[in-house]
Amino acid sequence: MTESTAARDPRRSSKRTSGSDGGSAAATAAPAAPAAPAEKAAAGKATANAKPPAKKAAAKKTAAKKTAAKKTAAKKTVPAKKAAGAAGPAKKAGAAPAAKTAKAAGKAAASAGTLPHGAADAPELVQLLTPEGERVEHPEYAVDPSPEELRGLYRDMVLTRRFDAEAVTLQRQGELGLWPSLLGQEAAQVGSGRATHEDDYVFPTYREHGVAWCRGVDPTLLLGMFRGVNNGGWDPNSNNFQLYTIVIGSQTLHATGYAMGVAKDGADSAVVAYFGDGASSQGDVAESFTFAAVYNAPVVFFCQNNQWAISEPTERQSRVPLYRRAAGYGFPGVRVDGNDVLAVLAVTRKALEHARSGQGPMLIEAYTYRMGAHTTSDDPTRYRRDDERAAWEAKDPILRLRTLLEREDLADAAFFAELDEESDALAKRVREAIRTMADPDPMAMFENIYADGHALVDEERTQYAAYQASFADEAGAAAGKGH
Repeated sequence: MTESTAARDPRRSSKRTSGSDGGSAAATAAPAAPAAPAEKAAAGKATANAKPPAKKAAAKKTAAKKTAAKKTAAKKTVPAKKAAGAAGPAKKAGAAPAAKTAKAAGKAAASAGTLPHGAADAPELVQLLTPEGERVEHPEYAVDPSPEELRGLYRDMVLTRRFDAEAVTLQRQGELGLWPSLLGQEAAQVGSGRATHEDDYVFPTYREHGVAWCRGVDPTLLLGMFRGVNNGGWDPNSNNFQLYTIVIGSQTLHATGYAMGVAKDGADSAVVAYFGDGASSQGDVAESFTFAAVYNAPVVFFCQNNQWAISEPTERQSRVPLYRRAAGYGFPGVRVDGNDVLAVLAVTRKALEHARSGQGPMLIEAYTYRMGAHTTSDDPTRYRRDDERAAWEAKDPILRLRTLLEREDLADAAFFAELDEESDALAKRVREAIRTMADPDPMAMFENIYADGHALVDEERTQYAAYQASFADEAGAAAGKGH
């Protein structure tokens, strides 16, 4: 250690002035181990006390110059810290509690319109008809239906709701094994269904009763699968409406593949894939988004966000509104008021045109609410509050359109009375149809398995036929004994 080094180190300098040659030699031979904080403080204090007055003044003057130089350098070289959020004041105030930080982040997100699952009246929501039944405008989406079209949309929603209610009642009476109600989602389904063209193709989940109605599928055919008498009940190609899909999210893959084929064929039609907020967490949906984006497939992904994936709320599945996921895949997404049939109609029309014109896929998030149970085997009172449902009942899609019709004198009492009679007639037809559905032929399960037949299936068919015939033989023998 040189003399200048020792002079700069008060701790080492004090050892040299202690009159111990051994201490001086040791300090020169090897650096001393770092002192503990208490030792440093004590050593510094002792050293300061040991300095002559002149040295003290010089040291203070030197320290003051160094401090001023540091401040000047900081001002010149670190302007970014101030612009980035002034780290200095944060240090003085201390770290903010986690709750305050989260609250501040939430306020910032709210002001930017980026709440994780946003309120229904957020600025990002496309709305053309308020819950009070008043028409409003939107800069990007518009629709100008005639009075006849407005009455038609109202009729679609009323009849769809009546059919759905009748199906729920039939299940409660033991006529159906299960039923998934669409109560509260009529506008999302009717608005989007009426936006499709005849040559468009629809891939539903298992709750799209309103879309099926708009595509011309007889509502009684929707009941067969839930009664257990068939695997679907209708020919998908007769209405371009695929069979209901129970496997969550898989229909989005089918829709994307079909849309890729449509593009290769050069057709100007589009494809719509329906799924729920719960299905948006499935890998099949993510893969569909990827393929649709890469191949620029003419498909519209229509997510009915009814807030609950059975008993799991949407905010536990996504940190951002669901429509924003589209941006990560490279195609546009939009959130629409799912209880506003006019907004859904306008948004879906534009999305389908986007797809037909070769611009690729688009995601629509219809922000709505499932007012009933997930299915008839579910009890929503176990996981959600009554006041939540009451708040959404005030946004009822049918009520708001009726308010508009009545306020603007677009429908009279005779129209509503006739519609009530039509609803009763539909309910009666549904009841009669379900109770007269014939049981399927047991041998039908062996059909349509292999295009050219299969030896093992033929053997199983023969064995099962013999098994079925044995019941007839036993019945005949019992009848003979009775005589």
